Amino acid sequence: MEMKMGYVILYVSDLEKTKHFYGELLGLKLRNEFGTYIEYDTGHTILSMNTRASGREITKLPIPDGPRTEQTFELGFVTEDVKGKVEELREAGVPILLEPNEKPWGQVVAYAADPDGHYIEICTPIG
Repeated sequence: MEMKMGYVILYVSDLEKTKHFYGELLGLKLRNEFGTYIEYDTGHTILSMNTRASGREITKLPIPDGPRTEQTFELGFVTEDVKGKVEELREAGVPILLEPNEKPWGQVVAYAADPDGHYIEICTPIG
């Protein structure tokens, strides 16, 4: 049986700040909103968010409060204008973690942080 990734859920502290970052600053289209749960269209995979408190209640998992200082993943968003998007994010007060730079394989990559500290890669398409 073939497996496909259907969605990713981020647990967040402040839903309004999260909606501003992903909807207004990154320009993702809101797909659904059910109370503290929201979904964005990103192409083939849905990007979802829910508050940490609601996530704990629904899943019964020990989801911690507050922004994370350690990270074990990143979300990658592809654009032809990495430098332009990074400047737009910077002007909006978003922390830029790594300025745009070209990788040996030709891709331009930069990193920012969302309101909860998740790593956000802004990059050009590969190839």
